[in-house]
Amino acid sequence: MADYKKTLNLPDTKFPMRGDLSKREPLMLKNWQERGFYQRIRSARRGAPRFILHDGPPYANGDIHLGHALNKILKDIIVKLKTLSGFDAPYVPGWDCHGMPIEMQIEKEHGKNLPARETQRLCRAYATEQVLRQKQDFIRLGVLGDWDRPYLTMAYQSEADEIRALAVVLKKGYVFRGLKPVNWCFDCGSALAEAEVEYEDRKDVAIDVGFPFAEPEKVAKAFGLSRLPDKPGCAVIWTTTPWTLPSNQALNVHPEFEYSLVNTERGLLIVASKFALPEEYERQPVAMGETGPIIPPPNQLPQLARKYGLQQWAIIGSCLGRDLELIKFRHPFYDRLSPVYLGEYVTLDTGTGIVHSAPAYGVEDFNSCRRYGMKDEEILTPVMGDGKFAASLPLFGGEMIWKANPKIVKTLEERGMLFAQDRNHVHSYMHCWRHKTPVILRATTQWFAGMDEVPGFNGAKPKETLRTTALRGIEATQFYPAWGKARLYGMIANRPDWTLSRQRQWGVPMPFFIHKETGELHPRVLELLEQVATRVEQGGVEAWQSLIAEELLGTDAAHYEKVKDTLDVWFDSGSTHFTVLRGSHKAESEFPADLYLEGSDQHRAWFNLSLLVSCMTDGVPPYRALLTHGFFVDGEGRKMSKSKGNVVAPQNIMDTLGADILRLWVASSDYSGELTISSEILKRVVESYRRIRNTLRFLLANLADFDFARDVLPVDEWLEIDRYAWVTTCDLQASLASPNLGVKNPAAPGHYDNYEFHLVAQKLQTFCSEDLGGFYLDILKDRLYTAPANSRARRSAQNALYHVTQSLTRLLAPILSFTAQEVWEELVGGGTSVFEQSWYEFRLPRDAGPLRERWTKLRGLRSDVLKQLETLRVGGSIGSSLAGEVELYANGENRELLRSFGDDLRFVFITSQARLVEKQPADAVTAASLPDVRIRVVASRHTKCERCWHYRADVGSNAEHPALCGRCNSNLFGPGEPRDHA
Repeated sequence: MADYKKTLNLPDTKFPMRGDLSKREPLMLKNWQERGFYQRIRSARRGAPRFILHDGPPYANGDIHLGHALNKILKDIIVKLKTLSGFDAPYVPGWDCHGMPIEMQIEKEHGKNLPARETQRLCRAYATEQVLRQKQDFIRLGVLGDWDRPYLTMAYQSEADEIRALAVVLKKGYVFRGLKPVNWCFDCGSALAEAEVEYEDRKDVAIDVGFPFAEPEKVAKAFGLSRLPDKPGCAVIWTTTPWTLPSNQALNVHPEFEYSLVNTERGLLIVASKFALPEEYERQPVAMGETGPIIPPPNQLPQLARKYGLQQWAIIGSCLGRDLELIKFRHPFYDRLSPVYLGEYVTLDTGTGIVHSAPAYGVEDFNSCRRYGMKDEEILTPVMGDGKFAASLPLFGGEMIWKANPKIVKTLEERGMLFAQDRNHVHSYMHCWRHKTPVILRATTQWFAGMDEVPGFNGAKPKETLRTTALRGIEATQFYPAWGKARLYGMIANRPDWTLSRQRQWGVPMPFFIHKETGELHPRVLELLEQVATRVEQGGVEAWQSLIAEELLGTDAAHYEKVKDTLDVWFDSGSTHFTVLRGSHKAESEFPADLYLEGSDQHRAWFNLSLLVSCMTDGVPPYRALLTHGFFVDGEGRKMSKSKGNVVAPQNIMDTLGADILRLWVASSDYSGELTISSEILKRVVESYRRIRNTLRFLLANLADFDFARDVLPVDEWLEIDRYAWVTTCDLQASLASPNLGVKNPAAPGHYDNYEFHLVAQKLQTFCSEDLGGFYLDILKDRLYTAPANSRARRSAQNALYHVTQSLTRLLAPILSFTAQEVWEELVGGGTSVFEQSWYEFRLPRDAGPLRERWTKLRGLRSDVLKQLETLRVGGSIGSSLAGEVELYANGENRELLRSFGDDLRFVFITSQARLVEKQPADAVTAASLPDVRIRVVASRHTKCERCWHYRADVGSNAEHPALCGRCNSNLFGPGEPRDHA
């Protein structure tokens, strides 16, 4: 028997079926670096329109985690897709290198109270080491960028330019110094930014406290009484922070709320009327019995009676909050008075409707007291930076505030001023994001960037408030997803002034000199800032540490002190549009950037503070668009944490499955919400990757003997199904990427242009598995393997495969970067990178419209036929579809459609015969896709051809080759079979 296998055009490729990504990717990376891929891409795009994605710097501390991987992969996908879209899209990675976490690490390793210069040296060395470690993992992800020249916020030039940025915002009048409550962490020993605070539930004691009447005549008048009953009285407040009571300096009421004066066995009590009346209260006179008021059932008791355990009460007067303004009450345990101030921030959600005001430890309290004329020096600030009361504070001096709480409660109880307490009150409370310990608001003298009215600088003030400028900037910014706009807008609309100063050593200094007596800045402050910046540019922030004032001030130095504060680390990253885009990497950047991309927590951090710095320096946002991604949960929806043992390290995924698997998982996930990952999910991603890889391997293997220059055919001369396959490829590309290269905001954006990567991944996987693997390539195998190697029929197929592979490889490249480059080198040779290319351009056939219509119908019919063949196979009548034959009957509009395909229909259905019959078979079934078509499938009665495996009546028609069918004889020894459609 002849070995006809040798006569087939079998696939041949070096592209392996198994990706073996974890082993092959590191070798590919080494090759990319040796060949200077990133530099070659820059050269290829020189002169093209720029697209700038500005990297939000990760913190140089610790190994990268999945959040880092997600962030960097998303950025890399965008940079690569923009490169393929015809842009010059450089990527300059960066690191945030100053701040508390690094300083804390040095304290752990080397102890506290090191000399400042030594702390700075150790911090710089530690940050350098962390950058190198993280960089290797980022590169391993397949992220292309300027890794040899990243930006570092601790680079001398960046530190110097940050001081220059500070000078700009100072000159424009946004910066001022003053006493204000700021977020304060006792463990950090420093003020914190809003972005450094997180909220966690905390259990505290909640208490109701009486402030005795100091001016009973004024109280009586306010409530419309000639005099008060002859008994003591109190205004009652509710608080969850007893430690603030030693600092109390006022009481706040809402001007429009109604307040009641209640006569009880505990004395006269002033509370909000809502608290003094039953919940279902209708204005009825209080019923009185012979011995006093009649006590209603418990469910009709006012909250005041239930909470304080009262047996007797009667409302003897009411008034609005504004009637109580400036009436004084006595402090519950100190000999001083607390006046009533009006405050519209007072609510009736909890408490008594009266708020005790400690201006040093609450923003509303502070603002209220300042509005009533309280001066900075009059504000009581007994809590020290370490969380203890000053030793001079009566009763509680030297106590840690949290430990003082029960002692304060006991003191109130002893003095009869405690009306109620709840020892297990749970409320949401501020915590330090680093130490996970409680944070307080504490009035300290700090430097601020003002959101609203500011004192200005040398008589110059901004033309509008920073808040107004920033909110207008948000309106001009594009958001992905769209809900990010409302989130950032709300945070800017409601945020307080930005506390710029920190009390640390490892950071960019605020190199001011202030007068020892007046506290005023030196009159040559702008000139001095530039002189300091010049020194920092040569020697880093350490240059300020070692600077002696006389070097810059001369004899003036005796009258000035050197400010020791450092800038908030968020000013470091928030000013990178100034220090990087227009500083260290100006040549490859533009301002504003086209895109900032970070996690959703950055609406209160990097997005927020970069916006503020840019609006102060330039009056516009530093970005044209913002993209926000979510965070990780495990397969059960639980937040990932080491304590739960559900953390998945990106290094482990890369070491076992490969970076392309991680990249495909990122692209397949809807990053706008929570992202789920687990071993089971990764298995599904691996299976999706396997199908894509097998498709690519088939394409390459069947192009082994194809030479584009030699074998090219005009697209209109291809077989019909080949033209259709190219049309579907073009339709896919159009849905993913705009054809307008180098155009921002194209008229017809694709999913790539809209950053909808999960839709990109879905369509690419569907195209590979259904349009190609499940349809076109399945049909094509027969023609590729059995037709004469140089025949028009086979070269037509290879022309289509070549163009499909060209397009598909580029479309996959932003996501499956390693695999796409591997395909590219197999397809065109190893001389170039796929990322030096643009989206593929090759024209559609002239009959693209009719092709879509014809083949959409035929594909639907093919599915119906395959279902009927499967029924035969399951019943044991046939082993494969080639052992079946199809009869089609159509008496409607689709008859001519089916007739036009002639004998090629059998190749579409992958059966040995398919014919259109004139009479409807009795046992035919109606096609679900084409109701005017009837289908009948039967097992073939003919002999199987040993070469093509079709069952044909003409097998054996050539006596010299009795095992071959007629078309195989023609393909091997004659002119070759005619093919027009499939």
